[in-house]
Amino acid sequence: METYQEAIRYLYESLPMFQRVGAVAYKKDLSNTRLLCEVAGYPQNKFKSIHVAGTNGKGSSSHMLAAVLQAAGYKTGLYTSPHLKEFTERIKINGKEILPEYVVSFLKKMKPHIDRIKPSFFETTVVMAFDYFVQEKVDVAVIEVGLGGRLDSTNVITPEVSLITNISWDHMDLLGNTLEKIAYEKAGIIKPFIPAVISERQPEVQSVFESKVHETESPLFFATDEWAIHPVRDGCFDVRHKDFKTTYELELKGNYQTKNLAGVLATVEIIRSKGFLISDLAVANGLKNTIRLTGLKGRWQILGQEPLVVCDTGHNESGVNEVWRQIKQQRANQLHVVWGMVRDKDISRVLALLPPQAHYYFCQAKIPRALPAVQLKDQAVALGLRGEVVEDVNEAIARAKHNARADDMIFIGGSTFVVAEINDL
Repeated sequence: METYQEAIRYLYESLPMFQRVGAVAYKKDLSNTRLLCEVAGYPQNKFKSIHVAGTNGKGSSSHMLAAVLQAAGYKTGLYTSPHLKEFTERIKINGKEILPEYVVSFLKKMKPHIDRIKPSFFETTVVMAFDYFVQEKVDVAVIEVGLGGRLDSTNVITPEVSLITNISWDHMDLLGNTLEKIAYEKAGIIKPFIPAVISERQPEVQSVFESKVHETESPLFFATDEWAIHPVRDGCFDVRHKDFKTTYELELKGNYQTKNLAGVLATVEIIRSKGFLISDLAVANGLKNTIRLTGLKGRWQILGQEPLVVCDTGHNESGVNEVWRQIKQQRANQLHVVWGMVRDKDISRVLALLPPQAHYYFCQAKIPRALPAVQLKDQAVALGLRGEVVEDVNEAIARAKHNARADDMIFIGGSTFVVAEINDL
């Protein structure tokens, strides 16, 4: 294994990867991660961190927090998943992706242990990120949970604060078939005596978090109780907290950032109390420049005008609901939707949210988990949607652009993997 291409091939082909194959790659304990960490010298204990979980909003919140920390002058690690274009997007320091040479050297060093332990792609990648953050001496790292929380490979850290963004329906086959069970899995990142921030008070699951912090003796904060956030126009939010009032401009567009922003600001307050020097100006600059500082892609990302072309990676019931709310605010003559999904989602539940007046181009990403476009169309038609099958994502986009007028809108989504295949991203 001498080249980056060989290293990536080894990662993809030798280790089961949830994003590609689904539940068979999900290991329901932390033993492999702990064994790999032991071999690597316990990197999870050698840097300060913020741990972020949730069904929706954890990616946006992680990037906003990292941007604020960067704007405050801290050398900031960021671990997120999945990547859209290139593996190195998962592991960043101050917005710069992990060096390909480091990926090679880490895998060469760890290969005998990986071959013995047989971890998943995700377990290996998590330990790689932790090792990189230690070697590069980050001041702090923002660590996004991959799936769930309690049994997620990232859950070997002891963070400064745990942030849980939103509880909704997703991965029910792995996390449970009730919101309470899903919340229980997310609450698993709450550690003894470590503050926990819940972005949004959701009455149906708040008792799960209250029960967990009673057990762990952790301070608990429901962010939307303490921070009043009101969208004033796209990307701008009036904020009130006790005697503090201001307006923040977010680079991450969409009114659905309202709940995420409350959680981020509550988390910033806690890490300030732990000695991090973060000025109000750093908060404002981080929020205003999140994409530039962190390199985030695929969150209400505008790809073109006349017609307006937007993509978003929202893919479960709650995420899709928020995206459609945002689409309704656009002034478009006709809506064209390029749409693909993975087969292990609750397809009919999500499709039922989609607007019947749009014209659909049903496609499929080039991964084993993708739902065949023909099957997707059949299910969509049964729910009153209309459109055509164009299997290739970029061909579907080209067809939509050919059919759209300058005052129309084209939306691309349904799956992270559909967005990942967009050529112009």
